[in-house]
Amino acid sequence: MPQRSRDDKAEGPALSVCVIAYNSGPTLRACLNRLQAQTFRDFETLVIDNASPDPGDSAIAAEFPDVRLVRNAENLGFTGAGNQGVRLARGRWYVLLNPDAYPEPDWLAQLAAAAARHPRVRSFTSRQMVAEEPGLLDGLGDVMSVFGIPYRGGYLSPDRGQAREGEVFSPCGAAMMIDRQLFLDLGGFDEDFFCYGEDVDLGYRLQLAGEPTLLVPTATIHHVGSASTGGRKSEFAVFHGTRNRFWVLFKNTPWPLLVLMTPLHLMALVLIYLRRENRPHIRLIARAVRAAFAGAPKMFRSRAKVQKLRRASLGQLAAAMTWNPRDLSGRRPVIRPLREL
Repeated sequence: MPQRSRDDKAEGPALSVCVIAYNSGPTLRACLNRLQAQTFRDFETLVIDNASPDPGDSAIAAEFPDVRLVRNAENLGFTGAGNQGVRLARGRWYVLLNPDAYPEPDWLAQLAAAAARHPRVRSFTSRQMVAEEPGLLDGLGDVMSVFGIPYRGGYLSPDRGQAREGEVFSPCGAAMMIDRQLFLDLGGFDEDFFCYGEDVDLGYRLQLAGEPTLLVPTATIHHVGSASTGGRKSEFAVFHGTRNRFWVLFKNTPWPLLVLMTPLHLMALVLIYLRRENRPHIRLIARAVRAAFAGAPKMFRSRAKVQKLRRASLGQLAAAMTWNPRDLSGRRPVIRPLREL
């Protein structure tokens, strides 16, 4: 990233890092300690306490004098707090970091360097490792399958050097950087999602607008994952994840692809939740599907605005997805060469 003049710096930092906390506890302290140790210093840190029942999150954030702390009176969800953060941010780049994500000391430096190397790219995502199990990937950007099921590329796979710089379908909200004005122009996060799938929804809108997301494999964080919501198999996570996957499809997918992907999505959902380990969630899944279709009219009203911003062709969108079922079943990363801009 080019050096900025003294006048530029007076207007605000280059990056605004937003950490949205909800019952984060000790992970928040570890996250903020890692941010303090960053080699890149031209950034501000904003912590939004999303009405945590345990007041410890605010107390932990207050231990760090450089942190701007916001205490919400109600839980706005990741989406509402993410949009709140971007309105408060002063940097050109808006960086989201989960409170259970621990960045390497050069994480921000690597993201800033990638932005300098690729001045026409305005969305970046990080290499995520499993915090509890060194050597296991937590994700290499988000992938969208033709079945309408997104996943984190490489999730829980051994790190064998699969990561390379290139395009992915969408950034992972746990550790991403986006041009602040672009985020605002796209309407930010959809607050109807509350949490889960909101980053894929944003990434889909980036794809529709012709804006690539670049995976920066040298920008590394170590992620605990779902620390605030009881784990990825909690009722909260299963309900919101299932419902919101339908909403991502309804809202963003152009008609020819939507006609193909919706029945494939339903088929894949049945196959996934017929597995023995998923059977206890059958009733919850049925409730989430009913909620998804009950909310479909609102999503279809939103899609009118989304499709007006579309710049990508149907072929370009299809090429940004994976059509290989083995990619989905194996959660294989899909990283493509950066397009010419």
